[in-house]
Amino acid sequence: MTEAAAKVPVDGVAVTAIGVAVIRERESLRPDRLYNDPLAAAFVTAARAGFEPDRWARMEEIADQFYEGRTIGVRLVDDRFREAIEAGCRQIVLLGAGLDTRAHRMSLPADVHVYEIDLPELFAFKEPVLAAAGVPPTCPRHVIVADLREDWRTPLLATGFQPDVPTYWVDEGSLGYLNQDWNRRVVRTITELSAPASRFGAGRMVVDPDAPQYRALKDFVGESNSAPRNPPPDFDVEAWLQEIGWTTEFRSWNSMTADLPRPTGTLDPRIGSIAAIRR
Repeated sequence: MTEAAAKVPVDGVAVTAIGVAVIRERESLRPDRLYNDPLAAAFVTAARAGFEPDRWARMEEIADQFYEGRTIGVRLVDDRFREAIEAGCRQIVLLGAGLDTRAHRMSLPADVHVYEIDLPELFAFKEPVLAAAGVPPTCPRHVIVADLREDWRTPLLATGFQPDVPTYWVDEGSLGYLNQDWNRRVVRTITELSAPASRFGAGRMVVDPDAPQYRALKDFVGESNSAPRNPPPDFDVEAWLQEIGWTTEFRSWNSMTADLPRPTGTLDPRIGSIAAIRR
């Protein structure tokens, strides 16, 4: 068994990163792909070796159920990366980075620093796979081993992060809804570390947490917080962000996907992303 296979996360919240890699590999093989992630196949190959066959098959079944929305979401974040860099952001912080490879695959400028924050078990698997692949990042990449529910500010600063440089903060699902105290603590820390013109996006979704795909994900991960929950109706995320120092703009899923070269379907107009810029 390889070093990476021996350390593959097969349960817990870190296992969701494997599922996203499965989705990115599948997308990269399509002739009409929305993005290309050659390293996704390396993660999938290494991860498969650490799973029992039946559990791996279950993993692929669940990834299939989330494929369409998740793969489009990856492309939308790619677009936001480019938008933030064009606007002058020279630091990018991935909150719950998972098996993200944008520092390697997007030809980011050499003066952009990418900071990846995630759990130790995630990086224990990820780093050996990247080393074996031998594909260097195109910009400085910094690994921060930390739990967002604990102190992640100290290790981020210790790695060289500069609070006076405009930053794009990326959350692709680690925070979920900002209706819990710890989520809001993370965003308050982001606010304190953000220079003017920094950017952050908060998702706005309307889902049924008891839908079959979310129940299946919850059971597979073995974590009670693996399925999204709708926020209390009296909590206004946009008003709160504005109150703590951000200018916000809501972007609906329908408007964000209108120009993509693939039919995406029309969703509830309340679904989308709250784009925030630090004042």
